[in-house]
Amino acid sequence: MRFLKVLMILGIGVVLAGCSGKFQPYFGPEVTRVVVDKGARKMYLLHHGEVLESYNVGLGFAPEGHKGKQGDGRTPEGEYIIDRRNPNSEFYLSIGINYPNEADIARAREAGVDPGGDIFIHGRPWKNRKGGRDWTAGCIAVTNTEMRQVYSMVKNGTPISIRP
Repeated sequence: MRFLKVLMILGIGVVLAGCSGKFQPYFGPEVTRVVVDKGARKMYLLHHGEVLESYNVGLGFAPEGHKGKQGDGRTPEGEYIIDRRNPNSEFYLSIGINYPNEADIARAREAGVDPGGDIFIHGRPWKNRKGGRDWTAGCIAVTNTEMRQVYSMVKNGTPISIRP
């Protein structure tokens, strides 16, 4: 009997320890769209138009306008898809956005420039912990605590609208 009590206490401890780690379970409504409002510096996780969560965000170091080329420091604008995950990101956790899309590639080709890539929603590494609001190379940044929640709620294939 005592053995079962010890086993139960250990089991509860393991479950509680797992909840406080980098990966959190999520059992709520499906996130059907992510919306980023660049002007308001806000990101919303939606379930069919209902806001489930909202976050203050940091953007690229040159936040005005649509990303046009690699290294311009702008965050893209338009309709994209969450298409990949990086649990070992230099930026804590990250989820990828399928920038550049076909329209971005065509615009860049016409301008004779590289459109860039590797646009993510991610956390904030220790080295940037005291940086300004808009500090990324074009990504969308939230706190690490918020990123744990975003990472668990937003699945690959989720549409993301990034608005000016």
